[in-house]
Amino acid sequence: MTGVVVCVDVGSTYTKAAAVEAGTGALRGTASHPTTLGTDVMEGLEQAVAAAVPEDAEVIETFVCSSAGGGLRLGVIGNEPLVTARAAFRAGLSAGARVVHVCAGELRDADWNDLAESRPDVLLLAGGTDGGDETALRAHAEALAASQVRAPVVFAGNADAAAVVTASLTEAGVDITVVDNVLPRIGRLNPVPARTALREVFLRHVIAGKHLSARADFTETVKAATPDAVLTGVELLADLTGDDLLAVDVGGATTDVYSVLTPDAEMSGPRAEVAGTAWRSRTVEGDLGVRHTATGIVEAAESDDLHPDPRLREAARHRTEHPDFKAETEPERQSDAELSALAARVAVGRHARGERIGGPTEPLRGGKDLAAVRLVVGSGGVFRRDPESAATRLRQAVCDHTAGGFRPPEAAQVVIDGDYALAPAGLLAANGHRETAERLLRTAFTD
Repeated sequence: MTGVVVCVDVGSTYTKAAAVEAGTGALRGTASHPTTLGTDVMEGLEQAVAAAVPEDAEVIETFVCSSAGGGLRLGVIGNEPLVTARAAFRAGLSAGARVVHVCAGELRDADWNDLAESRPDVLLLAGGTDGGDETALRAHAEALAASQVRAPVVFAGNADAAAVVTASLTEAGVDITVVDNVLPRIGRLNPVPARTALREVFLRHVIAGKHLSARADFTETVKAATPDAVLTGVELLADLTGDDLLAVDVGGATTDVYSVLTPDAEMSGPRAEVAGTAWRSRTVEGDLGVRHTATGIVEAAESDDLHPDPRLREAARHRTEHPDFKAETEPERQSDAELSALAARVAVGRHARGERIGGPTEPLRGGKDLAAVRLVVGSGGVFRRDPESAATRLRQAVCDHTAGGFRPPEAAQVVIDGDYALAPAGLLAANGHRETAERLLRTAFTD
């Protein structure tokens, strides 16, 4: 019998399993099952695994990633919105988090109440460059300790304040993890330590805290938040191809966009933004899912003057009210296809144009030039149903849309992750099977 590593993604709508032959990277089987959130997610997981693993294979390891139950909800606290809060915001996105609240500057009681109402799973506390002014950072730590917010904290601010901040929060009973500064000096973005710590906090606190399963073997096998696993797979694929890459993952609750770009010499020099630029980055759009948040797709498309078909509003409403809906007829599948294309177009536009940190009146910052992207990958169940037509729709949505306020890919190959390889490759690479992950990706995207 051949040994396989089983990689499972427990999503908000479906649980997907892939059996990958150890060493060769051959995909021996895939299967999906509706995520059993109403009972225990292990029920759907085991059904998916049983269907994916062939009879002549032996499971040697199982790795799981999860975005079920809303994934990782992150709150960001920074000294001020345009530098440290923005750097922390980018670090959070790269960790696979959904940033549900950002606050910065002089914070009042109302700001702490707003933070509490956003229900963050984890807080990312940043502020100042190393050796800089500690005043605002210390004030934020003291106010947080006195507040009603009791989410675990990842501290990634001025290293000189780490001891005082740790003492203040620990005394208040707040779990705190200290890592290197996300912005050690002006213009230098350092998201990796915060990203790693957020992943560990996600595994330690969030997976268990969401009560997705009463079984210990679930928490033991979960290795990452799904977007973090996908980002690892995207980065590995970019390293293999040597080209700029864009990936768009349209899911039931969110649409996630990943980009790996060659640093722009001008943006890395004197003209660089003070918060730095994340050349390997991810954004999540929590209002652009084809099931749970389908009405948000139509609303966002109308706001962007994309003029969606009026009949999509009713189709989106039905999907939002019935997230377990399955498209069975041709008109239903066509509505899914149109919603997924709109979600991709809006999400890529937001990713490329940048973010507004500090409020709706702030300018867009951190935009990305996608013109040099040579490979666009589409992922998600809607795309996988009909990869050939989905690739055409994705090209039209992302590459042929030139009025979105950014430079789209000019000469890119567009492919669909039809074999569902990105998340499994990310899980494999992060858990001691990098060579197997590379071979899986080569087979799926480059052969």
